[in-house]
Amino acid sequence: MNLLVYILVYPLIWLLSILPFRVLYFISDCFYLLIYYIIGYRKKVVFNNLKLAFPQKKSKEIIEIQKKFYHHFVDVFIEMIKSFTISKEEVYKRYKYTNVALLNELYKDGKSTILMGPHYANWEWIMSIDSFVEYKGYAAYTKVNNSYFNKKILKSREKFGTNLIQTSKIISEINYNKNNHIQSMYGLLSDQSPQLKKTHYWRNFFGVKVPVHTGGEMLAKKYNLNIVYMRVKKVKRGYYETTFSLITKDASKYPDYELTDIFIDKVEEQVRNQPEYYFWTHKRFKHKDKAPK
Repeated sequence: MNLLVYILVYPLIWLLSILPFRVLYFISDCFYLLIYYIIGYRKKVVFNNLKLAFPQKKSKEIIEIQKKFYHHFVDVFIEMIKSFTISKEEVYKRYKYTNVALLNELYKDGKSTILMGPHYANWEWIMSIDSFVEYKGYAAYTKVNNSYFNKKILKSREKFGTNLIQTSKIISEINYNKNNHIQSMYGLLSDQSPQLKKTHYWRNFFGVKVPVHTGGEMLAKKYNLNIVYMRVKKVKRGYYETTFSLITKDASKYPDYELTDIFIDKVEEQVRNQPEYYFWTHKRFKHKDKAPK
């Protein structure tokens, strides 16, 4: 069944992928109308998330943000499809780094680095970073159930040199690299909601108490890794700019969860500035009433 789905669907994805951006964004505009006004994909989830995050805003303002979000949401989906056939030159033109020198300076210190960021703007094209740094690059990902699509996605994302590794296997990979003196950079998107059984820490996010991922902090402390925050800015449609900021070179100096707090504060500040580019379809506040007393 997985093979049949792949045979039927992938050719359509590939045909879309080879289209020029101007055509793809026209298709994106059409899909926006379909998804927002007709299908209504997760509109209630998005509206409720925005209402919780911005209780001071009126419903009219929330709806304006919601519409902008869905425009961007479909654009990102289209950009993911384009990634299957996009050239390196095209990505380099559309996805810029303002201060990649920071990462190369950290590399000179001889330590590996965790690159942390949220699901904001376009996080897919960060794979191109491997072409600009000395580190061996890794990105944590969740395996797709369809093995044929999974292989194709891995091939697409790894063509720039970044290695994708399942989240469940990242610790063993860090161990291997540390034991073999391979300086690496590990990309983690740590802003979404963890499973309750794996939750170690609760804190406020937009004034709502929720469980948060602490894996980045834990790994940095255990393996003596730098922590760097990546802030992606949408310059205009199809063009992005990423800026890096050092959180710490020595995670051991911080009390438990303080580095996680710093990361979440940075995410919230970024989202407040332009909320329409955040991934609001995720049920970020689904555990809001489940915090331990």
